[in-house]
Amino acid sequence: MSGRQGAVLRPMGEHAVLLELASLDEVLRVHRALDESRPRGLVDLVPAAATVLAVSGPDGPALAAIGSWLLTTAEQVLAAHAEAPPVASDDDVVIPVRYDGQDLDDTAELLGLGVDALVALHTSSVWTVGFSGFAPGFGYLVTDHERLVVPRLRVPRTVVPAGSVALAGAFSGVYPRASPGGWRLIGTTDAVLWDAAAERPALLAPGLRVRFEAVAG
Repeated sequence: MSGRQGAVLRPMGEHAVLLELASLDEVLRVHRALDESRPRGLVDLVPAAATVLAVSGPDGPALAAIGSWLLTTAEQVLAAHAEAPPVASDDDVVIPVRYDGQDLDDTAELLGLGVDALVALHTSSVWTVGFSGFAPGFGYLVTDHERLVVPRLRVPRTVVPAGSVALAGAFSGVYPRASPGGWRLIGTTDAVLWDAAAERPALLAPGLRVRFEAVAG
């Protein structure tokens, strides 16, 4: 089922509906509106690069009601042409970074920048958590320019240390734990990205704005 603005609904089993959108920018705007108006009984609302998945519980809304809510909200948001990213709030996150990554020099050269210029651009950019994935606590961060877009490594590393701050494609991110990975490592942080015992386990939830702050090693 399609909406007037191009949003598409797809059933996902007995308790979920997938809303397909045209871009991550649309996902950010629509997800924020959905999160502010979610109906009682909705179990989860999961954004991705171009979709939002809504999951209802056994006693939650029927799929038809979820689908109507998703489409109506998407149409209203997209018709309003709300181009600004989510506004700043008390939940905005500042991540201190030591810019000492293994790929810092090579990444700066690839971008045609000096190291200091790369660091200045990374720290002056306002990042938004577009969606989560890959590992618990890993947020895919996007910003409003393309001056830090770089390809992934041709050969991924078998182990990337926890706390590594990295770039790949149009995204920046922080590895919450040691794992394989092909992103370009530009720094490290001591910030805890995932704490299963915390009230909010993930430091970087979709929709939050993030700033990186350079600190001495």
